[in-house]
Amino acid sequence: MTGAPTGLRAVAGAGHVTLTWDPVPGAIGYLVHRDGAPAVPPEVDVPAVPSCRFVDTGHGPAAYTVAAVSPARGPFSAPVEAAPLPARAGAAVSVRVDARRVTRELPRPWAAMVGSEHLSHLLSTDETGGRPIGAELAAALRMVREQLGVRAVRAHAILGDDLGVYRQGEPYDFSRVDAVYDRVVALGLRPVVELGFMPRDLAADPSRTVFGYEAVISPPKDFEAWGELVRALVGHLAGRYGLRELVDHWAFEVWNEPNLDVFWSGTREEYFLLYDVTAAAVRDVHPGLRVGGPASAANGWVAELLAHVAESGAALDFVSTHTYGNAPLDWRPVLSAYGRDVPIWWTEWGPTPTHFHGIGDGPFGAAFVLHGMRSAAGRIAALSHWVASDHFEELGRPPRLFHGGFGLLTVGNLRKPRFHALALANRLGEAELAADVGGDVAGVEAWAARHADGRVGVLVWNGTLNSAQSAGAPELARTVTLAVEGLARGAYTLTHHRLDAAHSNVEAAWEAMGGGDWPAGEQWEALAAADGLDALAPPATVTGPAVSLVFDLPMPGVSFLELAP
Repeated sequence: MTGAPTGLRAVAGAGHVTLTWDPVPGAIGYLVHRDGAPAVPPEVDVPAVPSCRFVDTGHGPAAYTVAAVSPARGPFSAPVEAAPLPARAGAAVSVRVDARRVTRELPRPWAAMVGSEHLSHLLSTDETGGRPIGAELAAALRMVREQLGVRAVRAHAILGDDLGVYRQGEPYDFSRVDAVYDRVVALGLRPVVELGFMPRDLAADPSRTVFGYEAVISPPKDFEAWGELVRALVGHLAGRYGLRELVDHWAFEVWNEPNLDVFWSGTREEYFLLYDVTAAAVRDVHPGLRVGGPASAANGWVAELLAHVAESGAALDFVSTHTYGNAPLDWRPVLSAYGRDVPIWWTEWGPTPTHFHGIGDGPFGAAFVLHGMRSAAGRIAALSHWVASDHFEELGRPPRLFHGGFGLLTVGNLRKPRFHALALANRLGEAELAADVGGDVAGVEAWAARHADGRVGVLVWNGTLNSAQSAGAPELARTVTLAVEGLARGAYTLTHHRLDAAHSNVEAAWEAMGGGDWPAGEQWEALAAADGLDALAPPATVTGPAVSLVFDLPMPGVSFLELAP
């Protein structure tokens, strides 16, 4: 167990209190308490933050304490009392970017993979809201590849009964798996193969199910038969798509969230046995194939799996877990303690774990995903947004166009602000630039990068983890002064795009049309016409080597500024 953090400091600003403290060796994150209770909102599934900074918004005077998590929680620090300052017009933030100071190659944690619930949906000829499910899901996956740079897709239930792989006493039937993965590969993506759920005829208790499509969550009644099934599946995929292709580009994840009773009806020890049998079966096909887990909810069982494989000797080529509503924690100290140098994949992540929660449909979600990706950059190999499309049926198909779905894209493939935010991050150049933020910062962050052709892009966003303020908080609005230095001499074209309640927000466009459950007829065309990235101001010509401009940034809000020579 680690000691208590030292150096806790509280700085009050307009509408917020910013806490900072000294890092604790071995910590994977920090639990912040306000008046003895977690300061992170209660709907967040991991109430700890990964860095030594936390911005508390939407609350009055409080006493704050901090404890390190390693993953056990250590003792709390001595309390520090603070209260936010009143809102004031023109609360100012400065952002300074030096186009000469390259910090590293820009990490792109969103690009490794995206989620897509269960991929048998690709084969569906049904409709939701009058829109074709299979065709639109395929188009959504193509959009995340082409516009976000995503390389792989992870989904549930490849061994589920809707694909008909396993029937007791009959030969394996991989024909519908082939139909699914053929479509994925044709889209230019590779699968992260989540090995689950349990075929009904192989389940110890086939009555234990989850989701509207009744995925079986039971352990196998015969672990040897499960291993044979996995070995046959992986061998079949190697024969169909090429062994070198699988070794170089595919990966195999063992189950989904086994630490939750809703997804695994067995014990932890039974999951570890499943892990060992599965990893051995995958590696039997080829020792270079990647396999990992525990694919757990809310950081669960990570240290436990590391301890288990240290004893069992099972392969572990990546560690995977999930979190929602917060930036992911930093598991590198724990992996180091176990002598493991493997990638960390967060194979599910997003603004909320709650179905039909509305915070992801508007600009709050855009600022959230940029905060998470910026936090993950350079320390996490994959931060996989759950999911690409609102064509999704865990608890039933979408009841209306804007229903608080997990998708980056609506039914009809309209871009939510979260999609735009990741598309703008993907437009940043390859060379990350130093970006210093000062003043009454609150939730303002910046990310900048330069292209080889001299273009400089700067993302500036204003957000909070407090989802109670998702509709906006005027006291957190800021006036931003952006200075970009170190440009080449000569003329640049400056463009400024914006995501906020009034810009690049297709949900607001739908509400302005009268809203309702589903568009009809020409309303789809009108929404498609409104589904763009809005400019805050017309393009302007500016001159290097230094450029400065001032703009207002609401909370939530995102600005993307690009200087093109």
